Amino acid sequence: MPTDEQQACFEAGIKFGSLYHQFAGTPVSPDSAPSLERAMADAIENQPFCESVTVDIDEAALAAATDDHGYVELTGRFMEVEMRVEYEDVVVRTAMTMEDGYPLMRLVDVE
Repeated sequence: MPTDEQQACFEAGIKFGSLYHQFAGTPVSPDSAPSLERAMADAIENQPFCESVTVDIDEAALAAATDDHGYVELTGRFMEVEMRVEYEDVVVRTAMTMEDGYPLMRLVDVE
């Protein structure tokens, strides 16, 4: 049987996979970024054990990458995410940031 710490980390990984793969490719513009941030956070917070999600879409980077149609497809390079998962008595904090051109999802803290 996995420990509570292992299960909490697994839950965090599931939520990150869901967030990234559910929303990657979504058409987004600088104007629609705030509503997409809220939708992404709200959707993932519905999942069990997820206490909070913060999504920050870089509107300046979107504006620089926007095509002639006024939007770009959402990828990890345009967003930073923080998440808090609680399982039993364990709190896991995670983050996704760009590192060396890759959207790296990582554990920040396990309490």
